[in-house]
Amino acid sequence: MHKRARDHGLICGSLTTGPLNAITDVAGVIVGHRTIREGGVNTGFTAVLPHDGDLFREKVRAGVEIINGFGKSAGLMQLAELGQIETPILLGNTFSVATGIEALVGRALAANPQIGRSTGTVNSLVLECNDGFLSDIRARRLTLADAEAALDAATGGPVEEGAVGAGTGMSAFGFKGGIGTASRLVELDGRSFTLGVLVQANFGNAGDLVLPDGRRPVPSAKRTAQPPERGSVIIILATDLPLESRQLTRVAQRCGAGLARLGAFWGNGSGDIAIAFSTANRVAHHEKADIVPLAALNENRIDLPFRAAAEATQEAVLNAMLAAPETVGRDGNRRASLADYL
Repeated sequence: MHKRARDHGLICGSLTTGPLNAITDVAGVIVGHRTIREGGVNTGFTAVLPHDGDLFREKVRAGVEIINGFGKSAGLMQLAELGQIETPILLGNTFSVATGIEALVGRALAANPQIGRSTGTVNSLVLECNDGFLSDIRARRLTLADAEAALDAATGGPVEEGAVGAGTGMSAFGFKGGIGTASRLVELDGRSFTLGVLVQANFGNAGDLVLPDGRRPVPSAKRTAQPPERGSVIIILATDLPLESRQLTRVAQRCGAGLARLGAFWGNGSGDIAIAFSTANRVAHHEKADIVPLAALNENRIDLPFRAAAEATQEAVLNAMLAAPETVGRDGNRRASLADYL
């Protein structure tokens, strides 16, 4: 088992973590990976499901923050407009977005014969980062079967981190990046709620990383090439706290504070996107009532989830980097491991 940020004495903030310190601490949230390592191809899909039921029939409220919009993701416009998620979320590389859409549409059609007939279509949610430094992205290796495998592998419990799934070919701050996760607990009205984050970390210039203890690790220039900042980071935030869509967008914005604590400045060529969803207050597709009840957080108490979002994002990125081993990829391109540096 790899060491995570806390095992290295790197503590992000003051709030308590969930039992697994993972997005799956939020009840019902499941995660799956499909990892491909074939010579110069290092890529994959990661699936995040807000619950294991039919998301088209039982949607979740959500919000999205485009921190920097250099990206090719699908489904964000409708998510921003309606504030709902109705498919699983797939993370992949830049040229796999269409494949991810195909997988999600196919699953929704199979489960819901009324789509495109007696009801509307379906909004697939697929996000991407460019893994072309370590993987032959032109090979377009990711297939429909790979997307299906990530979805089928989704489960609760501990989340595999580092160079797995959509994180297989990722880089961060000149080191090897990948998939990472973390969680925080918040106490409100005498109840404990959970906020969890999963990141696909593929951003940041070498030399810009700032650890919580103030150290600024720099990978060896002889071992690791340093292209300009044009990576990306995808952040998926889940919570069981009852928040309406506007509040979820505000919480998603605070994930950017976690990135900034690490030294990120959201470069011109970086696609930095945060999606937040709540497992409370599900939205029934075939709701018959004209007026529906909605529980929501008192806005005057929202600073607590703001803090949780920043802390969990910062720690999830560090967990992604620390779980990822040194990697040699396409054309001998190399990324050192932050764990080796520490």
